[in-house]
Amino acid sequence: MEYISGNKIRDIQIAYIGGGSRGWAWTFMTDLAMEDSISGTIRLYDIDGEAAKRNEIIGNHLMSRPETPGDWKFVTSDSLKDALTGADFVVISILPGTFDEMESDVHLPERLGIYQSVGDTAGPGGMIRALRSIPMFTVIAEAIRDHCPEAWVINYTNPMSLLVKTLYEVFPKIKAFGCCHEVFGTQKVLKGIFELETGETVEDWHDVHVNVVGINHFTWFTEASCHGRDLFPMYRKYIDANYDRGYCDGERVKDWDWAGDVFACLHRVKMDLFRRYGAAAAAGDRHLAEFMPGDEYLKDPETIRSWNFSLTPVSWRKEDLKNRLARSERLLKGEEEIPLVSTGEEGVLLIKALLGLTRVISNVNLPNYALQIPNLPADAIVETNAVFAKNSVRPVYAGEIPAGIRELIVPHVENHTRIFRAAYGIDHGMSREECAELVKKAFRNDPLVKGHHPCEQDIDALAEDMIRNTAAYLPKEWMK
Repeated sequence: MEYISGNKIRDIQIAYIGGGSRGWAWTFMTDLAMEDSISGTIRLYDIDGEAAKRNEIIGNHLMSRPETPGDWKFVTSDSLKDALTGADFVVISILPGTFDEMESDVHLPERLGIYQSVGDTAGPGGMIRALRSIPMFTVIAEAIRDHCPEAWVINYTNPMSLLVKTLYEVFPKIKAFGCCHEVFGTQKVLKGIFELETGETVEDWHDVHVNVVGINHFTWFTEASCHGRDLFPMYRKYIDANYDRGYCDGERVKDWDWAGDVFACLHRVKMDLFRRYGAAAAAGDRHLAEFMPGDEYLKDPETIRSWNFSLTPVSWRKEDLKNRLARSERLLKGEEEIPLVSTGEEGVLLIKALLGLTRVISNVNLPNYALQIPNLPADAIVETNAVFAKNSVRPVYAGEIPAGIRELIVPHVENHTRIFRAAYGIDHGMSREECAELVKKAFRNDPLVKGHHPCEQDIDALAEDMIRNTAAYLPKEWMK
């Protein structure tokens, strides 16, 4: 890197693992294109080399447009070593497996009446996704250790908590953190409710100041304020008046076709959780529901509809992939341009802070080594605020999680340890039977599974079938 006059830094080297992405890569490109204080090279590495090559062309075209402030060069790397050697930053955004594997993750548990609204973090789907992802992240962590041990590593891949845990378990000195935008959405909800209740305008949702505690996709605000005023009394008042109608896009909900969008919700799950626990659940309802007992928000399709959020079937994801592939073709041919509009993600802002160009406080996933949440284990991956400054990420002390919420979180933290041991142990002296038993125990301990009261034999059979369906991505010992 080279620091030059005018508070600018050039010749930054960023390795992008998953560089063939038809989603996150374009998001990252857009934010880089709009930033003129940093510049350098993005090395795109993907097991699908042709997809990475397409993004190289798309990215370089974006940077060549006269209205683009950014100055980045995109190149395709043929190997992980080539991408990482000399990198200042590493961005990880991969799809672990294909949507065929995810179809099993999400939908096979339905045979026991277990519905999953996302299936990438909690529940049986999240655990099996982790089982096949951990070997991939083991390879990535070892490569970072060998080729760029001082690089800052930003992970966007789910399941976030388990994969950040893997990076640190494999390479304890790694400088890694996980980024997730779910918290931002809840800050925007609180901003909108503040405006409705006070008649004031809040120019920037960052003016909603929050204390973040929890684990990824099951985060909570124990404090929230805006313009110096406590938001919880306003939030409680709004919920009492609108509990049955929810909230949508800064307006009091009347008749809204929430079912037309698989990602949409009316935030009624988080409203209900606030009533029950006195803290603001801070993720999308689809994610929050999966961490709760299965006889609550995800009991059956009728119950899900009654809470005004949707399941996201993998058939939708497959169709969406077709649309994104078609868009990739249009971008490649110049038939469509990527709009130069901020995406709302903070990855580039955090890179600027780590380079010393600014200072930022943002939510981040890190080991609980500093006991930023003192009543969770030190080796748990927790999500709290952290201060980003030149070459440092310092987690903010968030305080203890309220007892009732801690009881909800602990089973998931325990399962993170079980699944990591199962995935990592099979190559490190543990037998197939021992590892499989850890997976089955995690399934039995999962609140989503337990809420449906299946018998142990059915749970174990489900675990074995889901392992078999993802076997192509597991060490060969799993199929002995």
